[in-house]
Parts: sequence; structure tokens; C-alpha cells
Amino acid sequence: MNVYIKLQNNLEELNLINMKNNLDKYINLINSGEKSIVEALYELSELELKAKEKRAIASVVKVANFPFLKGTEDFDFSFQPGINKQQILDLKSLRFVENNENILFVGTPGVGKTHLAVSLGIECAKHRYSTYFIHFQELIAQLKKALKENRLEVRLKHFAKYKVLIIDEIGYLPIDKDGANIFFQLISKRYEKHSTIITTNTPFSEWSEIFGSPVLAQAILDRLLHHSHVILIKGKSYRL
Repeated sequence: MNVYIKLQNNLEELNLINMKNNLDKYINLINSGEKSIVEALYELSELELKAKEKRAIASVVKVANFPFLKGTEDFDFSFQPGINKQQILDLKSLRFVENNENILFVGTPGVGKTHLAVSLGIECAKHRYSTYFIHFQELIAQLKKALKENRLEVRLKHFAKYKVLIIDEIGYLPIDKDGANIFFQLISKRYEKHSTIITTNTPFSEWSEIFGSPVLAQAILDRLLHHSHVILIKGKSYRL
């Protein structure tokens, strides 16, 4: 077995697949004098590092539980001219994460709230911020189950730990007293420590109907709205 075959086998054994696949190309570039050996080795190593980074990003994005993968570049701002595109792009810089600020998307169903929330979440995940997406009703169901099983504190800590937590669709259905109290505990644990992204189809003035108490609704809103970006979306539904 010649050295070339041994080299290819070693690269495969080391899982340096990008180097293996581009080996012939760079050998030819070296032989033609277009690249030095050092330049070739550097560029081959760069291919592996970029592939490694891509795999890491894909893994983080998968763990984040996004319902779909769409970025801000996929959002039709012309369909929703009421949205300040520059504001969304500024949020994409992720300064809000460093400042532990919240984002609340408010609007009727189908106007793109979840799309924008997910697109910002993907950006956070790509930059290695621990990120998780969950529907509001599913979140409450998990926390209430933990309460019954006497492990609520553990579950609250789990959701409180994420640097960015996206809670989707607050307001489609009201919740009971236990659910409301548990949600308040979670928001309190995250308050001024991490960023929470909310989507809701219900105006803040009607949140007392969701949580069954004007006092509790106000306490939740006080913590969410302090250090926050509120984005009101008034427009037609994409689904129609």
C-alpha cells in the first residue's frame, strides 16, 4: 500500500473527511506551484474547522426545538409594512441577549410573530447561546406535571437556565390558577438574568383573562416589559 492510500485511510480514520475529499485538488495545486505546502495545509485545515463549526451549529439548532427553520431573510417584510425591518435587524445583532432584554411580539394570528421569534432564536443558537422554543400550553403542561410529581423546582430551574427562552402563543387558551402561579415563578426566576421571547395574540390589557387574575397578570407583565422590546404587528394573515 503506497503512502497516498495510507494518508487517505488515516484522514478517514480521523474523520477528516473534508481534507480527504479535497486532497487531490490541493496536491495538484502544490504540484503546479499555485500553492505552497503550508498554504495547502492551512486551507485544508480551514475546511475542517468550518465543517466542524457547521456541525456544531446544526446540533445546537436541533436541540433548541424549533418548529421550523426560517431566518429573517425568509420573512416578507413587504407583506407586513407596519414592521420596522431595521428594528428586527438590530435585534438580530443579539445585543438584547447580552443586555438580558425581552422581546414581545403582539399581533393577530398569522401575521408572522412565530416566524420572527424563531428567526431570532436561530441566530442566538448559531452564536452558541443556549436557546429553547416551546409552546405556552406545552410549557404549562410540563410544569404542572412536575408540580404533581413533586419536582417542580427542578423543572423550573431547567427552563430558567436557558439564555434565550422562546414561549409561543400565549393567549390562545386560558390557564388555571396553578398554571398561572407556576408561570409567574418561571418569569421571576428569569427576570433580569436571561432573555425571554414571547409571542401573543392577546393585548396586554386582556392578559388578566389568560391568567385569571389582574394582579398576577400585572406582576407577570411588569417583569416581562421591564427591559423589553415590544413589537406590535398589525396586518393581514399570511395564511389567508
